[in-house]
Amino acid sequence: MKPTRRQFLKLAGLGAGALALGGCGVFSRETLPSPSRAGGTGSIREYAFEAAPMDFELDGRVFPTWGYDGGVPGPGLRIPEGDTLRVRLKNGLPADTTIHWHGLPIVNEMDGVPNVTQPPIARGEKFVYEFAVPTSGSYIYHSHVGLQLDRGLYGPLIVEPRNEDLAYDREYLLMLDDWLDGANGTPEDALQGLRATGDGMGGGMMGGGGMGGMGGESGLVEYPLYLVNGRTPENPEVLEVRRGEYVRLRVMNPASSTVFRFAVAGHRLTVTHADGLPVEHVEVDALRVGMGERYDVLVAADNPGVWQVAATPEERSGMARALLRYGGSGASSPPPAGGRPRELDGRLLTYGDLRNAAGESFPEGGVLSGPDRTHELTLSGGMGAYAWAIDGQLYPEAEPLEVREGEWVRFVMRNRSMMWHPMHLHGHFFQVENGTGRGPFKDTVLVEPHMGELAFDFVADNPGQWFFHCHNAYHMEAGMARVISYTGARDERSGRESG
Repeated sequence: MKPTRRQFLKLAGLGAGALALGGCGVFSRETLPSPSRAGGTGSIREYAFEAAPMDFELDGRVFPTWGYDGGVPGPGLRIPEGDTLRVRLKNGLPADTTIHWHGLPIVNEMDGVPNVTQPPIARGEKFVYEFAVPTSGSYIYHSHVGLQLDRGLYGPLIVEPRNEDLAYDREYLLMLDDWLDGANGTPEDALQGLRATGDGMGGGMMGGGGMGGMGGESGLVEYPLYLVNGRTPENPEVLEVRRGEYVRLRVMNPASSTVFRFAVAGHRLTVTHADGLPVEHVEVDALRVGMGERYDVLVAADNPGVWQVAATPEERSGMARALLRYGGSGASSPPPAGGRPRELDGRLLTYGDLRNAAGESFPEGGVLSGPDRTHELTLSGGMGAYAWAIDGQLYPEAEPLEVREGEWVRFVMRNRSMMWHPMHLHGHFFQVENGTGRGPFKDTVLVEPHMGELAFDFVADNPGQWFFHCHNAYHMEAGMARVISYTGARDERSGRESG
């Protein structure tokens, strides 16, 4: 018997998260209880911290910035899947703020987008975020107001599986960042400078009507520093290992305007997760990590010494780094701060290499003839002004992109600009169309410049008003965002739309 549409969508959700959830479907609305419920375990993990101005010290220099609880990155949060996370945030900033739980498909009112899912938290006020955590993986929390992400308002959120299927001996978290706040003015100063240059940003005309502007470095924010876990290349974090171990690295990119290429000198990387969800293991030399993306990799510690763990910005100079050091290698000299591992030029992971671990996919025929709704979207820049558009429209004036509950939705994105666009969908995982029929499930995807094109599919099963935007903070602030608006439910029996 052929499955009904409802049965298929349920199976697709179960397949996407089978390894991560132990049977709870990623796309199943039932896995997203209301904030007042404690989820499957009844346990609540509670944290309290403050967003406030702080002094950030790097190698003897002090930079005035903003952070959570006086640290960059902010406090690390760890919680088992199914538990409820409760975070009491106090706003000690001289501006409104929020927290967005990047990558987690949670209830809409807790998603942290100002004037979309909640009013912004005013100076001196408090707000309690509370929601059941639906799926394990590597995630990020960060401010979603203005350019606050390009200060220090971000931190890691690790959701641990109830049953860990991945075997490894130790784990390290690596957060890659670009830094200018307090060194080259403020992020707001940088945006003002970009707007003053007009079209010098490597963008196409609004709506994609041709190529224009200047390529290369024009339109890029200039960063004097690149960091790993809030540390410079001159004072890197050291990852201690022992020969024979398998080491899990959670590589996250909360940077505002930098695509990083990541590698570990003398070692290969086995990719196990993309944006928190499991994929079939694939071995590569290097990763390209867009803003908002996360990859989990295993490194076999089989080459003793002290090795460069490097993240280089694409299309720019500079480097962020840590060190991988084997026990007993204390006398070995570390590589120079600017030493470039040859692995950065080796086999680079592509989306075409990735297969979701459960083997599930959206069918292209048979019982379902294709998506219920397709949005074809052009990503472009403005001529004569620093503006970034989706289909020629600039947020917040842009029209919503409508979907209906229960639909299979496809986004087809075409990049008519000369810059990278990491496109992030809130509240849902989507499946990347990579020509294999088994593309990875992700929440952020990097659309290449120079006429790059990419498509993904998702199930509209989490009602609300959801943000969809470029995760380059400057592009988002200059208009590259839309709201995904649920407008009703699809009638399963007749195929007609209701509501």
